[in-house]
Amino acid sequence: MTTPWPTELRLSKDKKTLTVAFDTGERHDYSAEYLRVCSPSAEVQGHNPSQKITVPGKRNVMILNVEPVGNYAVRLHFDDMHQTGIYSWTYFLDLAHNPDKHWGVYLKELEEKGLSRDR
Repeated sequence: MTTPWPTELRLSKDKKTLTVAFDTGERHDYSAEYLRVCSPSAEVQGHNPSQKITVPGKRNVMILNVEPVGNYAVRLHFDDMHQTGIYSWTYFLDLAHNPDKHWGVYLKELEEKGLSRDR
């Protein structure tokens, strides 16, 4: 089985949505907030599950730049200066196919910790 390959990456004019299209015909819109709070960086994910950080206050975050990393990923530069996450094509698909695993867990963690999506 071949890994889906991106055919388009498009950042919206307001810098709040990244659209990724794949050669399978799939096309997904990702909010900047979703991508920021689910960053695959060690800063957010930690080096093991017990070190994972819940990042609050990112409802209005914007993506300033999309930088290619080899031919397998991109690095996103956010307006809060976060830019250490490397987003592989398979990670984009995981985010699209498993929103409950990512966004749902994030919202639950915010609630449990008394944190907000707003600053």
